Amino acid sequence: MLQTNRLRLAVDIGGTFTDTVLVDAQGTIRATTKTPTTPANPTLGALSGARRVLGEAGCAWSDIEGFIHGTTLATNALIERRGAVVATITTAGFRDILEIAYERRFSQYDINLVKPDLLVPRSRAFTIGGRMTASGDEVEALDEKAVAALAKELESSGAEAVAICLMHAYANPAHELKLRALLQDALPDLVISLSHEVSPEAREFDRLSTTIANTYIQPLMSRYLADFQTRFAATGLTCPILMMTAGGGMTTIETAARLPIRLVESGPAGGAILAARIAAETGEREVLSFDMGGTTAKLCLIDQFRPQTARKFEIARAERFIKGSGMPVRIPVIEMIEIGAGGGSIAHVDRLGRLQIGPESAGAEPGPAAFAKGGARPTVTDADVLQGLIDPDLFAEGQLKIDVDAARAALANEVGAPMDLSAGEAALGISEIVDENMAGAGRMHAVESGKDLTSRLMIAFGGNGPLHATRVARRAQVDRILIPRDPSVGSAVGFLFAPVSFEIVRSRYSTLEALDLVALNAFFEEMRVEAQSVVRAGAPKGQLTERRVAFMRYHGQGHEIEIPLPDHALTGQDIPHLTRAFEAEYSRQFSRAVPGMTIEILNWAVEVSSAPRALHPMTAPETKRNATPSGAREILCDVTCNWRTADVFARDDLRPGDHLQGPALIVEPQTTTLVSADFSARVDGADNLWLTRNGEPNDA
Repeated sequence: MLQTNRLRLAVDIGGTFTDTVLVDAQGTIRATTKTPTTPANPTLGALSGARRVLGEAGCAWSDIEGFIHGTTLATNALIERRGAVVATITTAGFRDILEIAYERRFSQYDINLVKPDLLVPRSRAFTIGGRMTASGDEVEALDEKAVAALAKELESSGAEAVAICLMHAYANPAHELKLRALLQDALPDLVISLSHEVSPEAREFDRLSTTIANTYIQPLMSRYLADFQTRFAATGLTCPILMMTAGGGMTTIETAARLPIRLVESGPAGGAILAARIAAETGEREVLSFDMGGTTAKLCLIDQFRPQTARKFEIARAERFIKGSGMPVRIPVIEMIEIGAGGGSIAHVDRLGRLQIGPESAGAEPGPAAFAKGGARPTVTDADVLQGLIDPDLFAEGQLKIDVDAARAALANEVGAPMDLSAGEAALGISEIVDENMAGAGRMHAVESGKDLTSRLMIAFGGNGPLHATRVARRAQVDRILIPRDPSVGSAVGFLFAPVSFEIVRSRYSTLEALDLVALNAFFEEMRVEAQSVVRAGAPKGQLTERRVAFMRYHGQGHEIEIPLPDHALTGQDIPHLTRAFEAEYSRQFSRAVPGMTIEILNWAVEVSSAPRALHPMTAPETKRNATPSGAREILCDVTCNWRTADVFARDDLRPGDHLQGPALIVEPQTTTLVSADFSARVDGADNLWLTRNGEPNDA
């Protein structure tokens, strides 16, 4: 009998579907489901999914001891510009930080270039007297007498929230704290974000931009999280709700409401955590994570069982692959490339007669034409339906009735007619382009990181990942693919393996040879205590782990590289080791070190995490046998571009050791895996599917 009070629930709200997973104390998945996202109130779709999995498992709300939630709401609010009216307060003389930005154009020769919308016009940019130095010394006191007039200006501007970013507040936040207290007395309903709490790092433009983004979504996310918590508590949930963060850890709802910018890209982060865990269980040290959902596709590089991370990314780029064309945000984040290529991505013919896919998505409402919910524009899912790759009777656990004729009509009218193609040819063309777009994004991401895709294992999941994996892998020159169990809800499964963690990155400049070790160790202790307090709020018991990092560079350089530090207080004996570690990493990235150059450190980081859940190493199956198909379907083959018969296998019927040859479809309640004609598949001891490219297609 299932033990009570030992269940954990994960909910991932995406742009098209909401994924829900229920697991027991041993990590065994008890139930999963996909429910259409409810854009008007995403909590309703989450409640529907939670009730469904509890009903399937025969459990009650009181049986849940852990709840992890991730959402696209923060990301979508920034992209769709659905946030608060924000004003800024900067140090006198620095009103135009946003306007000046990096002092360069992101596309130098584009005469029609439009600068990124950074949310705050100059008319709502205010200043106040007072000044700190980069070392945190006060050279001019805060002009407290000006606060009354400043409050009136804020009120007159219509600002609902304010982002305060004073010079060098990362080194000494006293002025920001005092200003907040004075403004709260004058305007108690004003939402205020302080830069030293949101992004305590040097580089004023990035710090201000991040603080603005946090302020912009803070009222919306606070209301959403409060409503989410209240509605689930009303159903009988008694455990705390933890939120997935962009950095791959979990935090409390209270911290998330204060720093909602950390929730941006929280859903995709769960998928990267899942892929990293699978990599560790299978011993694969170089992995490409491929997560294709209903709205977007996400690709992430994973090396030595850790996802690639970054401290900065851009939201809502005007030009998809051009740095500087979006809103910069400086927070710890799992680094991935995300493009508008999902099942709901809309296909259209542009004015030059070219077939284009996305980034616009049909979303959950009205969805693809095949959903028969009012959508009339063709999507990637419509193309897959018409190619015979989706069984209309089994799609989304039978919750949605698939209308093949509606998909055919949309493809014929919107793509086929303008390009003089049949509906089937239009469907194949859509698939070819969207798959190449995803493969191209993966190649570019790898090149920018100085890495190669060809030797990597692709781990594919998401509602559409298994269906497109072989087609994307072929174009990216990847020969091996792994499809995990329950791939359609992969990101939500990843939530359940994430630790409760919090990372703090702060600026404190020094050269390596002139480190004040006593002051530095006190600085680290302060960060450790702060991070630990956040983690303990979500993980009151158990052992904690700590990771320390320095961001180092040669004197005069503009960017740093990440160097791990020992987890103990630094001593003079550690300095030679740090020098060697920096030079080794610099040589790896840039081919050679620079002897005799002064090494300096701008930023330091501490990450505190709860202990990771135990791994379950994969075991090899004892037997090898040919799998028996349960039926057959006519599909439009992606290799030969002709209609041919594909074997159909029910994934629940496959056992460890089973082998099969493409073309084939492996069907499960929430997704379908396409084994292309040039791939074969096998089942390992953990019920993962391994797809291997054979080189030559099976023409039988």
